[in-house]
Amino acid sequence: MKLKRSLMLAAVAGLSITVPVLAQSPAPLEAFLSYTFVGELAAPTAADRIAWTELHQGRRNIWYATAPDYRPRRLTNGTDDDGQELSDLAFSPDGRVLAWTHGAVEHNPFADGLPAANPASVVTQPSIEIWASVDGGAPVKVADGEGPKVSASGRIAFLRDNQVWTVGADGTDKPQKLFYDRGKIEEIAWSPDGKRLAFVSDRGDHSFIGVYDGPDRPIVWLAPATAIDDSPTWSPDGKSIAFARRAGDVSILESPLVAKPNPFSLWVAAADGSTAKRVWQSPNTLRGSYPQVPGGLYLKWGAGDRLTFRAEMDGWAHLYSLAATGGEPVLLTPGEFIVEHVTMAPDRASLLYSANTGGAAGDIDRRHLYRVPVDRAAPVALSGGKGLEWTPTPLAGGKLAYIAATTNEPPRVTLAEADGRGGRVLPATAASYPSDRLVVPTPVTFAAPDGLTIHGQLFTPQGGGGKHPALIFVHGGPPRQMLLGWSYMDYYTHSYAMNQYLASRGYVVLSVNYRLGIGYGRDFQHPAKAGAAGNAEYQDVVAGARYLQSLPAVDAARIGIWGGSYGGLLTAHALARNSDIFKAGVDFHGVHDWSMFGFAAPKRYEQGDHAEALRTAFDSSPEAALPGWRSPVLLIHGDDDRNVPFNQTVDLARRLAAQNAPFEELIFPNEIHGFLRHDTWLRADRAMVRFLDAHLKPQSAKQGSE
Repeated sequence: MKLKRSLMLAAVAGLSITVPVLAQSPAPLEAFLSYTFVGELAAPTAADRIAWTELHQGRRNIWYATAPDYRPRRLTNGTDDDGQELSDLAFSPDGRVLAWTHGAVEHNPFADGLPAANPASVVTQPSIEIWASVDGGAPVKVADGEGPKVSASGRIAFLRDNQVWTVGADGTDKPQKLFYDRGKIEEIAWSPDGKRLAFVSDRGDHSFIGVYDGPDRPIVWLAPATAIDDSPTWSPDGKSIAFARRAGDVSILESPLVAKPNPFSLWVAAADGSTAKRVWQSPNTLRGSYPQVPGGLYLKWGAGDRLTFRAEMDGWAHLYSLAATGGEPVLLTPGEFIVEHVTMAPDRASLLYSANTGGAAGDIDRRHLYRVPVDRAAPVALSGGKGLEWTPTPLAGGKLAYIAATTNEPPRVTLAEADGRGGRVLPATAASYPSDRLVVPTPVTFAAPDGLTIHGQLFTPQGGGGKHPALIFVHGGPPRQMLLGWSYMDYYTHSYAMNQYLASRGYVVLSVNYRLGIGYGRDFQHPAKAGAAGNAEYQDVVAGARYLQSLPAVDAARIGIWGGSYGGLLTAHALARNSDIFKAGVDFHGVHDWSMFGFAAPKRYEQGDHAEALRTAFDSSPEAALPGWRSPVLLIHGDDDRNVPFNQTVDLARRLAAQNAPFEELIFPNEIHGFLRHDTWLRADRAMVRFLDAHLKPQSAKQGSE
């Protein structure tokens, strides 16, 4: 593999600085990337069986386990690092049918209308497909499409070309389009009896909730308005549908530089469209806005005709409940923590969720499991300690399945009693992992220049004294949170493994949870003058570097930085604005000029403050500070990126070359934003380690990175 080098970079690479010798030689990179990641975990509402997805060195498979012994068996036979994902696990209510999507699926404005990704560059265009298994039998492809939902009768509804199709689960019948709609269909939901289908029809600046009730009847629209309607949720008796309504995007005439409230309401409509009633309205405040935490609203219909949902009215992402007929909502989960991974128990009497709270120090940077009744604030802990648990999945017979990890053990499926006791790991893919080479990250806090407290995780090398080179790691998103252990997202599971590997090679690594991230309340996630409106979050990165410089084990003159996506943006900021602090950086698919990123002029006479917003966006970008960029950077990007356009890296590379700033680049044709192939990550990580060693360590320390 050849990397493009500038003339200046070759001169910088000749630095020679003494570093301490570690107590043991590092394990190879391949070993640190040999973890198994458990992604999705699913169970039916009326049967005792579970299924989950696993990713191991690029090979993706679905595993399956049933009562009484829950002995795992592999349902699929994925043997290639082809980059084709397995997702959208969906059981029929009785558990007989399991359906899923096979293929590389991306959902964002840059992916609309694009074919399936082809990261392996095979000569035949990959497709996105629906596969199914009946009673745990051999999987069969049943259709081209995505997002399957299985009805009570075992019929599969799915999406193809933004329309709804149906097909049987045994692969013997031909898929049929269920109906025509001129909108983009999203969020399909079968009625409890499996005879009707609710859906969202996205019309661009508004959306409707529709109900399909047979081939000889027109679509029923539920209280259509000039609003964004979403989250259709059936009542248990199938007579009503609850949904959420909001104004959607703020007015084009309102300033993007100042946050505006975006309140929402909950509605209940008769499934036949005959009646519709607004049962609750959120406050017209920033905290009353539609939640922008990953996972969204989690609107569900519980026992006793109670609606449950997530909101941030007290400044934290919490669960609430109210009667389906209306009234004041009850806060179910009070406290300074956020709620994620919410699911309803089979009897609908309680909700299960994960939260970053508990009795152990540092739990704000972990996840533990809880259960709470749908009608009162009486949460009960189901897990705790210094591990991490997420995706609670209750089984019909009372067992509880979930995904668990620790600081050194990667995610694995665990089965426990309903109260969380007696948990046992369900062994699946056999994988040897160098757990003894991992360090226990330490929770740390430090103050940003404006006084805001910033959290981070510090990885300190095992053994050895003296001064170490150091690295800042910045996550992407930005609504993400790095944890005191392995992550529930595959992208950040990789990041955690790499931070551990870098620590094994003698780097002190500080993972910075900067403002804009989740886990520390709504105000932390939505600060003033951040991102394209002022770049306030960058001060947290500098504060992290200053914290590293204060540590006795760190050589203050040898600090680097790495990150991807929004972390790539902050890496570029660091090198452009503070080459005096950051001596090298690795920028994975970062944003470099906000003004290129969705800031088109309004197509109307009134322009509002578009010109000011455009200027502020550029001033908040790394390229605005490009004259100060002196430190070397490695740019890594896939050219089929559907989140951050590839032209962001093309533009930066040309500007760096024009001013003779030192850079290398590593480009992956046909890869997307979150690299789909293990081989891509391995090549990128090898390049990153060689690059950082060249600039932050002496020639004598450049070993073991191949």
